[in-house]
Amino acid sequence: MAVVFTATIKLDDNEKWFIELKDETDERSEICFDMNEFEKNIEKLGDDYGGHIDEVKWLKDENVPPFVVDEIRVIMAEHRAKIEEERGETITPIVEKKEKEN
Repeated sequence: MAVVFTATIKLDDNEKWFIELKDETDERSEICFDMNEFEKNIEKLGDDYGGHIDEVKWLKDENVPPFVVDEIRVIMAEHRAKIEEERGETITPIVEKKEKEN
């Protein structure tokens, strides 16, 4: 069984973003108002699977403007860099570009 979560970026009534994190296996969901909450909730949901998550599908509601998605990407990149610095290793697989064959 693949462990798949969805993370949907949404806006509240004040147009502030939040992320609804949902476990697609059992329909549990958590609301995350910042990346610290997102990290804690993804770990909490992932604990039921020994910490192994196959995929996180990112979605956004139609009313979420591009700058909000960009803001979240920047926060996530900064967070990833901090974790990598603390661990002294890369946590994101790096895909190397293949050279064109002539």
